Amino acid sequence: MLTLHDYLPSQNAWKVRVLLGLPYRTEPVAIFGGESRTDEFLALNPAGAVPVLELEDGRAIAESNAILCYLAEGTRYLPEDRFDRAKVMQWLFFEQYYVEPVIGSLRFWALAGRLELNAALVDGKRATAARALSALERNLVGRTHLVGEQMSIADIAVYAYGHRSADCGFPLSAYPAVAAWANRVAAEIGPGYRVHPYGPEASPAA
Repeated sequence: MLTLHDYLPSQNAWKVRVLLGLPYRTEPVAIFGGESRTDEFLALNPAGAVPVLELEDGRAIAESNAILCYLAEGTRYLPEDRFDRAKVMQWLFFEQYYVEPVIGSLRFWALAGRLELNAALVDGKRATAARALSALERNLVGRTHLVGEQMSIADIAVYAYGHRSADCGFPLSAYPAVAAWANRVAAEIGPGYRVHPYGPEASPAA
């Protein structure tokens, strides 16, 4: 059985839970308790981050978007057409450069009370977040999905942190095409994949 090394508040791990259609077991990782820095975990992912998908034979895949690509192979979530597949990769790279490290970081700092601690970085990240959301808005005007006419792993990846942008001061009402897209993705994903709040271990004193 597949094993997902998971931290519930992580939207990177959330992406994988959305796409996992096979039976799997969850191995919770207490990030702020140091469990991602143990020798055992670092053997699975030298970067010491969740999620990690451990296969039945013990091999492991880290990085959420790499896991999405593995799980989506042969499904409707990863196009067979060469161009469309490259476009999916384009948005996966975009997400890891402009969305997760920017909106994801700002969101975490805002919710965990760490904005002041990271004050020197906030303005730059806010400017990049605005550019990222504007880029998404331009792409999504007149489109139902990021690539093609149906949901792909590009939508799942970008939606994960993108739809939580209001948590760090960027309400999607300012980006109507993005908001409409986010509503469509939410409807297609369906209930059961709630966003988990950061717990006490994510407090500034942790």
